[in-house]
Amino acid sequence: MLNFKDIYLEQIYEPEENSLRLLFSRSRTSETPETITIGEIEIKDIYSLDVDETVPLIQMDFEGYIGYSIRNESYTSWDDYEEFEGKIFRIYSKSRYLDFIKVGTFASEDYPGSFKHYGISCLNHVVDVASVSEPIIKEVQRIK
Repeated sequence: MLNFKDIYLEQIYEPEENSLRLLFSRSRTSETPETITIGEIEIKDIYSLDVDETVPLIQMDFEGYIGYSIRNESYTSWDDYEEFEGKIFRIYSKSRYLDFIKVGTFASEDYPGSFKHYGISCLNHVVDVASVSEPIIKEVQRIK
């Protein structure tokens, strides 16, 4: 389930205080080519990535969290400092976000216990969550 690519963050909210729910849409490549113009350069045969509304949403729930962050994907860059497993859905063993949590909170192995940095690299957003609990992931039907 965690081997998807090209997903969109649809919604983020707290269903209960200090719990977190993330909803993601999968994408599909448009069947119609487009032409885009940047300055005086014209690029032909571009296929957009669109939300695939024919498949269920991916719901990711964290029963609790130490912190979470949402970044505009356009302002991020690759960082060789960071170490993780996964592609779009990642579990970090070393990251700037883990460093931030360790400096900005008193979270530790003693309290609340061993925690991980879960990262989700979406089209347009990057989501970071520090949590003791593993996310509960399932598919949910779209409400139309």
